[in-house]
Amino acid sequence: MGLRPAKCYRWNSPAYTRVAKNPQDSFVTGIPGSKITHYNTGNLKASFDTEVSIVAEGDIQVRNNALESARIAINQILENTLGANNYMLKVRVYPHHIIRENVMATGAGADRVQSGMRNAFGKPIGTAARVHKDQAVITVYINKSDERLTNAKKALRVGKMKLPGSMRISVRTHK
Repeated sequence: MGLRPAKCYRWNSPAYTRVAKNPQDSFVTGIPGSKITHYNTGNLKASFDTEVSIVAEGDIQVRNNALESARIAINQILENTLGANNYMLKVRVYPHHIIRENVMATGAGADRVQSGMRNAFGKPIGTAARVHKDQAVITVYINKSDERLTNAKKALRVGKMKLPGSMRISVRTHK
């Protein structure tokens, strides 16, 4: 089975906490590692005067595999159009929030095996970044020219399609 849709993991799901009488049992174990390999790519030493960002239009949770998918797509387009030294790409959020799933048994006799929603705390299946309204998710830094700005917007538009919720592209120029 594929991943569950984002609506299954609403913003108001409580943070992953477990308090036990024995303090050692309170530690969270078995959290899958983050799939994001690089948070900063491109030319990290140069200075740029324009930043183009994907900005969230509401409070959402973005899974780590969606962030990595968007980062790969954006980076590939920017490298092919601008060249490796003419931009810097930065993933601005970190997936701290642990997503849990109460796995249900299916098939004949499953009702006798399981206890339904009793003790339905769930097992960790992944992580997500909690993104607030008007928060930048991914930012590309470039030196302003019409061609570079068009290519950066095109790359971010492709990356925006890989992220949940409604997003917009924002451009800021530094002097």
